[in-house]
Amino acid sequence: QVELVESGGGLVQTGGSLRLSCAGSGFTFSAYDMNWYRQAPGKERELVAIITYTGDSTNYADSVKGRFTISRDNAKKMVSLQMNSLKPEDTAVYYCNAFRVSGGRQYDHWGQGTQVTVSP
Repeated sequence: QVELVESGGGLVQTGGSLRLSCAGSGFTFSAYDMNWYRQAPGKERELVAIITYTGDSTNYADSVKGRFTISRDNAKKMVSLQMNSLKPEDTAVYYCNAFRVSGGRQYDHWGQGTQVTVSP
């Protein structure tokens, strides 16, 4: 059974830091690109950060560049998102996503989300 479990969300003041973690199981973690998305109330889900399956390449939304860092440990089947200099507009539910295209098929797995709230 495929499972992605996020942790590390919470309430933090503006300028603070949080580290989100996501543990994967039930699939070949090292074969998947891993992504963090977020969804704020009343807004569409947006892609925040990407890391390739090897961990060699990352990319970020402009709104978080220089503040967030995505990393992964394939041996532990975990991906993390270090969030620094947090702003109230970072408040959202953050989702871990595993994505892979293989043999013409798309494989897409999601966690249940973790709430991040940044107070002014």
